[in-house]
Amino acid sequence: MSCEPKEPLPRTTFKEKGNTMRRLGIAILMVLGLSACTGKPALEDEKLSRAEFNLEEFFDGHVIAYGQFQDVFGTVRRRFVVEIDGNWDGNTLVLDENFVYADGTTEQRVWTLRKTGAQTWAGTAPGVIGSATGEERGDTFNWTYQIDLPVPDGTLRVNFDDWMWQLSETRVLNKAYMKRFGVDIGEVTITFEKQI
Repeated sequence: MSCEPKEPLPRTTFKEKGNTMRRLGIAILMVLGLSACTGKPALEDEKLSRAEFNLEEFFDGHVIAYGQFQDVFGTVRRRFVVEIDGNWDGNTLVLDENFVYADGTTEQRVWTLRKTGAQTWAGTAPGVIGSATGEERGDTFNWTYQIDLPVPDGTLRVNFDDWMWQLSETRVLNKAYMKRFGVDIGEVTITFEKQI
């Protein structure tokens, strides 16, 4: 055993701490910047089928949907089944959505949509801020809105960029991208099955 004093650990200077914080800040900004650059669908994307998505036709009647929410790391956070009863009266499409989550909790949301043009829509539902807007193009429908989602301790305001693709007369695939303060927070994937 040596009695010689050990060399003291080098002290971190204020300048070095500042550099470390600066590097950490740059790394966080890069991650946020990359999340904003992830590829998202566009109405101009090449269509993979000749189908024409007719929202009022598909959702008029009974539809069952199966979905899940994944956070930005890909972790599945919630799964659910939705029973949807749709009614199209020639002017307005009302969608009565009843969610049952895997943990047993339930939620109801009633959408009221109206056609604003040959391929455009506007809609409202409880919790939606202002009006949702949508556009059909070929087999694709894009729906954007801001909503206060119920969470255990209140509500969470998020922006949805919702994409639907009609795969067949009885099946629609839905991918919704969620943002909060302009930052991606997760995705919702849903398969809608029209009951005939």
